[in-house]
Amino acid sequence: MTTQYLRMPIGFGPFPGPRQIPSPGRRDAANSPHRTVAAVTYETDAEAIGALLPPGFSPLADASVTVEVQHLEHIDWLAGRGYSTLGVKFPVQYRGVTERIEGDFLAVLWENLADPILSGREELGYAKLWCDIKETSKVSNRRKFLANWLGHPFFTMELANLREATSPAAARRPMLHYKYMPKTGCPGHADIAYAVVTPALNPDITIEKRLSADGAFRFQQSTWEELPTLFHIVNALAGLPLHRFRSASLTVSRGGKDLSDQRIIG
Repeated sequence: MTTQYLRMPIGFGPFPGPRQIPSPGRRDAANSPHRTVAAVTYETDAEAIGALLPPGFSPLADASVTVEVQHLEHIDWLAGRGYSTLGVKFPVQYRGVTERIEGDFLAVLWENLADPILSGREELGYAKLWCDIKETSKVSNRRKFLANWLGHPFFTMELANLREATSPAAARRPMLHYKYMPKTGCPGHADIAYAVVTPALNPDITIEKRLSADGAFRFQQSTWEELPTLFHIVNALAGLPLHRFRSASLTVSRGGKDLSDQRIIG
């Protein structure tokens, strides 16, 4: 390992992970991971999105919310294992001191494995949390997905009428994030708080199949007792107005970057 990525506990040396694979493992950008992404997009209100954004971010006029359920397999840094994710994105603009960037703000990304959550939060600034994510139905023209926290279901999504896509996929855009780490012993104060970007360029990814679909998703209003640490997030997402259905897709791909190009926005 040449790059010294450190994470707690640091007394044991550099921490293995997506950007630091110890021997005999190796990076396999052309084939890792195998990825299946189900996505649904609805139009929503810019004002509702704006209420959920950190400082410096503003919604674009063409306001929408996209939810993606992703299943990854054959991951090089996990020695061939995999995991699943549930992400929520909004199209936004960020105005920094020296830069202005338009892209998709990743408001929250749930994952069902601790290892990528820790590396993604601490090294990259992704807003990652844990939940259980399952594909509950998989037939030729229909897919269903469910997310729950310790047995309480809070999200469902369905793709129906899956068919060959007749239009090209939208151009890949930068992914925007807000990295925030609280200062120990000082409630309400941050050790660090700044915007970061995942550049759009991802030359090693190969799209193997892309299907269009009809789609819908739903976040379930939940009580504190049902979701003690997540209810405020889930209920905020459940409260977003969903207007016209815009698109749904199922994309199968392989390969991709390790996100070592993640950077702070100027």
